[in-house]
Amino acid sequence: MNDINSPHSMGTTIIGVPYAGDVILGADSRTSTGLYAANRDSDKITQLTDNVYLCRSGSAADSQIVSDYVRHFLHQHMMQLGQPATVKVAANLIRLLSYSNKNMLQTGLIVGGWDKYEGGKIYGIPLGGTIVEQPFAIGGSGSTYFYGFFDQEWKDGMTKDEAEKLVVKAVSLAIARDGASGGVVRTVIINSEDVTRNFYPGDTLPLWHEELAPQNSLLDILSSASPEPMVS
Repeated sequence: MNDINSPHSMGTTIIGVPYAGDVILGADSRTSTGLYAANRDSDKITQLTDNVYLCRSGSAADSQIVSDYVRHFLHQHMMQLGQPATVKVAANLIRLLSYSNKNMLQTGLIVGGWDKYEGGKIYGIPLGGTIVEQPFAIGGSGSTYFYGFFDQEWKDGMTKDEAEKLVVKAVSLAIARDGASGGVVRTVIINSEDVTRNFYPGDTLPLWHEELAPQNSLLDILSSASPEPMVS
């Protein structure tokens, strides 16, 4: 029997991919508490400003409080300067909060957005408060199941449709293989003109085990083989 005071394992799948100067973020929707799925329809992509969004993984409570503080500080920043904060400013503020409280926070984050100075940018801020600018960022427990897939499929200069298709396919792979990832897939597309949110229900996602043709299945061999007559 599990100890009620034992630490809970938490899982998710989050992705950030730039394309043609813009950015797309994606995530699954399952919030798990050990073996129990506490929420199957949570939104793990949080808006910080009009042009910057945050993908959250790890402890839901920790990532939510960080996003609330950062949203407040970025609003003050915009009021003082009269213009939206850049993606780098938002990412550095998250890095500062995460590093200053690294002994208490259990959360890995991906910051993505667009600004007029640098265009679309992706920053990974893993557990501990490091900040890394990346060509793409993946995180959460589900990411361990598709690192190789992403290394093979990702390419520089993708179109919007190619990038979104890649994100949805990668998250669906994590959902199929990772018990702590599941539910639906949400994406957010951020560019110079607007922000678009898309929703992919679980019953529309590819079922990976059904895509693989059986190889030398014993059932196929037995059903196709004709019985040989008995010889006395």
